[in-house]
Amino acid sequence: MPFSPDSPVGLALLFIAGALAAAVNAFAGGGTLVSFPVLIGLGVGELQANATNSVALWPGSLSSAFGYRDRLGEFKSRLTALIPPTLAGALAGSLLLVATPADLFKAVVPWLILTATLLLAFQPQVRAWVAGTKHGQSPMLGLLLQFAISVYGGYFGAGMGIMMLAAMALYLDADIHQMNAVKNWLAVVINVVAMGIFVWKGLVLWIPCLSLAAGAVLGGFVSARASQKVPADSLRRLVVVYGLLMAGVFFWRLAQQ
Repeated sequence: MPFSPDSPVGLALLFIAGALAAAVNAFAGGGTLVSFPVLIGLGVGELQANATNSVALWPGSLSSAFGYRDRLGEFKSRLTALIPPTLAGALAGSLLLVATPADLFKAVVPWLILTATLLLAFQPQVRAWVAGTKHGQSPMLGLLLQFAISVYGGYFGAGMGIMMLAAMALYLDADIHQMNAVKNWLAVVINVVAMGIFVWKGLVLWIPCLSLAAGAVLGGFVSARASQKVPADSLRRLVVVYGLLMAGVFFWRLAQQ
C-alpha cells in the first residue's frame, strides 16, 4: 500500500482492520488473519507487525474471559495449576520471537498464517471432536501441552484458542463452555506476557497500535450486538478463504526475495 501506518489513510485502514478483526474473533475466531496482513501491507516489518497486532487486540481476550467467568466454577483450581506453564511458555515464545532474525521470521510467517488458517478451517470438526471426547484426567499431560501451546501463543498466537480446546479434551473433564472459560483466561495470561516483552523490546508502533485497538473496541461492541444476525460459519469460511489468499501472497513475496 502506498500509505504509511501513521498517515491518516493508514490509521483509517487500521481502525477498520481492528474493527473487522474483533468482529471475526467474536463470531468465528481468527481475527489476526485480518489485521496482521494490513500492517504488513502498510509497510510495517513482520516482527513489529506481530507485536503491534498482539498488543492492540489483547483486550478482546480479556473481555471474553470476563464473559465466561461464571463458567469456571470447580475448574478454578485447574486454571491456577495451568498458569505456571502458560507463563513459562508465553515468556519462552515471546523471547524466541524477539530473538528471531527479521529475515527468518519473514520466512516463517507464511507457514504461521497457513497453520492458523487451517486451524480455523477445521474449527467445527475440532469442536465436535472435543464435545464427543471422553476427557481424561492427566495433570502432567495438561501441563506439557499447555506449555507447548503457550510457546506458540507467545510467538505468533493466531489459532491458539482452538489448539487449547483440542488439548483440553485430552486432560480436562469439562464441557465446552467450561473449557472455553479456562481457555480464555489462559489466553489473557499469554497475551499479557507477550505484550510486556514486546513493549520492553520496543517492537510496538504505538500510534498504529492505538488506531487498531480503537477499531477493535468498536468492532467488539458492534459484533456483540449483531452476533445473532450473522451466521458464524459463513464468516469463518470467508476468513479461511482470505487467510489462504494471504498465505499465498506471503509465500509469493518470499519467493521473490
